[in-house]
Amino acid sequence: MALRRIVNKSEDILRKKCKPVENFDEKLGILLDDMAETMYKANGVGLAAPQVGILRRAVVVDVGEGLLELINPEIIKSKGSQRAVEGCLSCPDDWGYVVRPNEIIVKGQDRNGKNIQLKLKEFFARAVCHEVDHLEGQLFIDIADEMVDPDEM
Repeated sequence: MALRRIVNKSEDILRKKCKPVENFDEKLGILLDDMAETMYKANGVGLAAPQVGILRRAVVVDVGEGLLELINPEIIKSKGSQRAVEGCLSCPDDWGYVVRPNEIIVKGQDRNGKNIQLKLKEFFARAVCHEVDHLEGQLFIDIADEMVDPDEM
């Protein structure tokens, strides 16, 4: 495993849509391992492939319930809403309130290409929605309804 450089919000790659992952091979496994290591080292709860410069639909998330790897994730159902402060490893000095679904059903694949479907709630749902947005070229700062001064948090 290796640490990867986290792309900053000023870099164009974060504004591009990602292509689906088609090859479930050793290269993908290395990417996922590197993404997880990078996320943990940066004290994050999620990381999407474009945040390490790779335009593929892959994310890792760990909100304290163990590592979740999602390849080609798609949110197929959402319910309720929650509004909370978010931050982002690619936007280290930005914090803002974002409204997200309170519950989601997400489908995708694991690192071996096996189909998975999960029902997620609250913070876990928020984190996955945040990372899926990255795959569409969207940052939380684009949809925040109010930015917050980090010194006042």
